[in-house]
Amino acid sequence: MSSTDFQSGREALGARLRELRAETGLSGKDFAERLGWPASKVSRLQAGKQTPSVGDMEAWARAAGKPEVIAELKARTAGLETTYRSWKRQLAAGHRARQEQGIAETAATILTRGVEVVRVPGLLQTPEYARYVFEQNAEFRRTPRDVDAAVRARVRRQEALYDPDKTFHFLIYEPALHASTSPGPVHVAQLDRLMGVIGLANVKLGIVPLAAPLRRAPSHGFWIYDRRLVIVETINTEMWLADEASLELYERSWDWLSESAVYGTQAQRLIGRVRAAFGSA
Repeated sequence: MSSTDFQSGREALGARLRELRAETGLSGKDFAERLGWPASKVSRLQAGKQTPSVGDMEAWARAAGKPEVIAELKARTAGLETTYRSWKRQLAAGHRARQEQGIAETAATILTRGVEVVRVPGLLQTPEYARYVFEQNAEFRRTPRDVDAAVRARVRRQEALYDPDKTFHFLIYEPALHASTSPGPVHVAQLDRLMGVIGLANVKLGIVPLAAPLRRAPSHGFWIYDRRLVIVETINTEMWLADEASLELYERSWDWLSESAVYGTQAQRLIGRVRAAFGSA
């Protein structure tokens, strides 16, 4: 589902909500009073300018005197949420729940491919590096800080790296190695971890040098799970894409970027040069 499809779906849902509200004979303002909501929220939902929660849909159906349409409205909302999942909603109780989703997706996947352009992939993060990632995300998104639980869940997910029935292929754009989002000693330990990962039998780590010729510059990170799902993170949402067009597009992006990557000893040397720039930390 493209962003245009998503907006069309949201507008269609808004039209359905407007229809249900109109059947009550109430104006938008009066309907909002019945719900105990600001009138602006009713207006935005009807215009397809806000993504409703499941709770919103239950309340709307009951306020319209149509509890029998709750299932329909929930299904419509789930259809939107399957593709575009807001971080605010996903992290309402903290990061742990999303990490456990990651554990489930990794467990269900044989070949996991991950691209990161601004940070180290979660599956390769040290606990200390991950801690800073979660703390910064919680502060930025103003979500609950369940950092200890989130770190433990991330470490559990990494156990899959040692499963001989699974294969992992990571591409990291060199700037992610330089991005200093944690204290020097933590960052150096993270770079050491990356060099150690290169020796794992079922893990392939490619580093795309900053000076490498590129068929297309990487714009953001993404993850491909087998050939059934692509997950893309943006500032305010996470996209879960399963349509054929998206799979083809992201696989092409993967193929083009991998052409510029270095592996094995070359990758270790590149990481080592970045590590040396941080000194003994």
